[in-house]
Amino acid sequence: MSQPSLLEFPCDFPLKIMGAADAGFAQAIVEVVLKHAPDFDPASVEMRPSKAGNYLSLTCTVRATSQAQLDALYLELTAHPMVKVVL
Repeated sequence: MSQPSLLEFPCDFPLKIMGAADAGFAQAIVEVVLKHAPDFDPASVEMRPSKAGNYLSLTCTVRATSQAQLDALYLELTAHPMVKVVL
């Protein structure tokens, strides 16, 4: 039996994804997020470069409908070769 979630679904859930500031990083992340949350608005992505400009932090707030959806999204993001950290 799975543990009950501490979240109430549906809910807005922010994900912070960090990776190298490579061309295509933001687009690659948006594609992964859209696969799991088709109603995600790519225009809502918040981007923050690191002080030296080597890394990029993306905040993607998704409308989460289940714990399984968030788990699958988190697993795919953490497995992505361009991603360093997902919070």
